[in-house]
Amino acid sequence: MNQFDYKAALKNIPHKPGVYQYWDSEQELIYIGKAKDLRNRVGSYFNQDIHINAKTRVLVSKIRAITFTIVDTEVDAWLLENSMIKKHQPRYNVMLKDDKTYPWIIIKNENYPRIFWTRRIVKDGSKYLGPYASVSMMHNILGLIRETYPLRTCRLPLTRENIDKGKFKVCLEYQLGNCKGPCQNFQTEDDYDNSIEEIKDILNGKIGAVLRRLKNEMEAAVTEMNFELAHRLKRKFELLENYQSKSTVVNSSITDVDVFSIASEEKLAFVNFLKVMNGTIIQTQTIELKKRLDESDEELLTLAISEFRSRYNSDSKEIIVPFDIDLEDHPNIKFTVPKLGEKRKLLDLSQKNVQFFKKEKIDQYEKLNPEVRTERLLTQMMKDLRMNQLPRHIECFDNSNFQGKYPVSAIVVFKDGKPSKKDYRHFNVKTVEGPNDFATMEEAVHRRYRRLLDEGTELPQLIVIDGGKGQLSSAMHSLKLLGIDKKVTVIGIAKRLEELYYPNDQYPMYLDKKSETLKVIQHLRDEAHRFGITFHRKKRDKGTLVTELELIEGIGKTTAEKLLKYFKSVKKIREANEEILLEVVNLKQAKAILAYFNTGSEAEQT
Repeated sequence: MNQFDYKAALKNIPHKPGVYQYWDSEQELIYIGKAKDLRNRVGSYFNQDIHINAKTRVLVSKIRAITFTIVDTEVDAWLLENSMIKKHQPRYNVMLKDDKTYPWIIIKNENYPRIFWTRRIVKDGSKYLGPYASVSMMHNILGLIRETYPLRTCRLPLTRENIDKGKFKVCLEYQLGNCKGPCQNFQTEDDYDNSIEEIKDILNGKIGAVLRRLKNEMEAAVTEMNFELAHRLKRKFELLENYQSKSTVVNSSITDVDVFSIASEEKLAFVNFLKVMNGTIIQTQTIELKKRLDESDEELLTLAISEFRSRYNSDSKEIIVPFDIDLEDHPNIKFTVPKLGEKRKLLDLSQKNVQFFKKEKIDQYEKLNPEVRTERLLTQMMKDLRMNQLPRHIECFDNSNFQGKYPVSAIVVFKDGKPSKKDYRHFNVKTVEGPNDFATMEEAVHRRYRRLLDEGTELPQLIVIDGGKGQLSSAMHSLKLLGIDKKVTVIGIAKRLEELYYPNDQYPMYLDKKSETLKVIQHLRDEAHRFGITFHRKKRDKGTLVTELELIEGIGKTTAEKLLKYFKSVKKIREANEEILLEVVNLKQAKAILAYFNTGSEAEQT
């Protein structure tokens, strides 16, 4: 029982936006949260009338002290929460699983700044752009910059005093045309700085502005008949234009926008971020979040948005999201949930990225841990089929007959989502005359579970009936007679539209065609059909052969079955001599068999 006097603590907490912190008996910070109204939010944790999950109850039981920080707006609380979680990493907060050090492009704080990439940030006044989740994308951008703008790569201290004193000489990079030689005053500092400003625009996605400036300079060079300069500007223009054409994904009127989407599982969530400038995606990344208290998608997304905007130093005034975010309006931030148009395309692109990332991560993990996939699949089936227990043991029934003859029933068994072929069974129908599929199903279900009850064997958690309402009703009739109709979930699957029927439910349920639950049920149904048809064909073929042997004078049904059981096939009976036949039948019957097949052979030769 929690010994913490939360009522006394609540009296000191105001009805204002802010961030609250929970501490345990060891004075360790265990949870940080944000709130539009601090007292109401903190009080909700201790309100017994509000349902909270088991993990949250454990958290509440450990609280021994509460502290809080008041802020002006809910958005401020949102940003403060993220920075505090990153700093303290409390045990019960969502864990951002991202242990990579992503590279940045740095514009060095120095005379004639160098531009290169780094994974280490030093607070020396340099300009850092990124981080880049894709290293290849970063190298492509750097390659474009180096091809378009000749910049120095040396570490020489290019102060005005050193250059004027002639302390340096141009190197091979100058001879190759990769540098304009500022070390010997061959390039002015203003010209160099102009290049740096254009590079900043490119890295910030403002390629359109750079292209317009280049076009104006090109036209001016042509007017002045400086064709050599015009040619160099044209080449630079074409390189940048080509790069822009590969990068643009939406209308260029969409500028300075952040796009977010989320895909979640029971214990994990994945959030994708796209940074868009002038219709160009200049940054993208997907991160994994580990849930601690069964947080909602909205809670996870707001946390991730704050993290990404902090990481990328984004101050975009518009944020595109897949659903409404419950944050008060803020003059500097507008949340948009697009339904149509170019912004919707951007959101769809982000969602494709996050779904792909999620599938890839889960597939990798499940290959290493097959039992995890099984638990996830069974949990999903339990939710989809409205069950109260995991369907670890599933049985599926199917009937087969041929024009009312040779009726059989088959049952297949899946355990932990996979076929358990040693447990498959088939039934020769005993009590049904003619083609009565409903009565056949009733008999098979009754015989199956009568036997399991007599043997004291554990019942399945799920029974699947191949068929619609009629077959399902027949199965339920048998289960009611046995008194187990309330102990097992029973569904029927109809072939036409793959609809699922529940007992006493007028309307069918439809699962997504790509649903893993539906795929397992279809696998069960197809396996039951295959197993039933195989048994049915054997029985039908045997029946056909027995009928043929009965055409022989003196051979009845019983003798025909004895012959087939001994020889296994009609071919071997045909090839047998009198001595071998006498081991099964009498002399008169043996001669009749030999005469029948010899006559048949002569007829074939004729």
